[in-house]
Amino acid sequence: MSVVIISGTSTDVGKTVVTAALAAAISRLGRTVAVCKPAQTGVADGEPGDLAEVARLAGVATGLELARYPEPLAPDTAARCSGRAQLTRHEVVAAIRDLDSRHDVTLVEGAGGLLVRLGRDGFTLRDVAGDVRAPVVVVAAAGLGTLNHCALTAEALVSAGVPCGGFVIGSWPAEPGLAERCNVEDIATVTGSPLVGRVPAGVAGSDTAGFASTAPEWFDPDWLAALIG
Repeated sequence: MSVVIISGTSTDVGKTVVTAALAAAISRLGRTVAVCKPAQTGVADGEPGDLAEVARLAGVATGLELARYPEPLAPDTAARCSGRAQLTRHEVVAAIRDLDSRHDVTLVEGAGGLLVRLGRDGFTLRDVAGDVRAPVVVVAAAGLGTLNHCALTAEALVSAGVPCGGFVIGSWPAEPGLAERCNVEDIATVTGSPLVGRVPAGVAGSDTAGFASTAPEWFDPDWLAALIG
């Protein structure tokens, strides 16, 4: 059994598409996959959220959302604004461990960046990763400014003793500029962890079959094999 935490250097860097791509790639290797989204924000009740997008793109049947808050804010803030119950660290960890006991790989998609507060007492995705002893795969933007964001996220992981599972560019442009091309070389240097994948921009518009068939090509194959054991 294996748990992989998926965080981002910030919001809107492509975490959900990367989660779907990883789910599709792992499924094509013959492993069972579950996806957990502890806190969904910015989506009204009854509307499709991130898990629905993962299911659409990757065809993964098992998804678990623990809390939903309509306001597009950090989960703890969104909970207070909506008057809904905040998540607890215990319930998130327990849910992940339950999924892990029944699937080969459990992917856990965070909300925003690594240190966004998820619920009561200010716990974060970094805390959850430490509790379940899982690596954190960090999704990053492609362009200018991403090296600083990547370095800060890597430093936050190191300071807590949480392993970084590598960096993935969440939306790689069809025609990368100088900054994007240099970042491919420099991310490993500034973070101490490798760049292990690049998901092309625009693939969220793909159908399930097309997305799933090409997803393995977006990741380093040796890294992917090691990630799932």
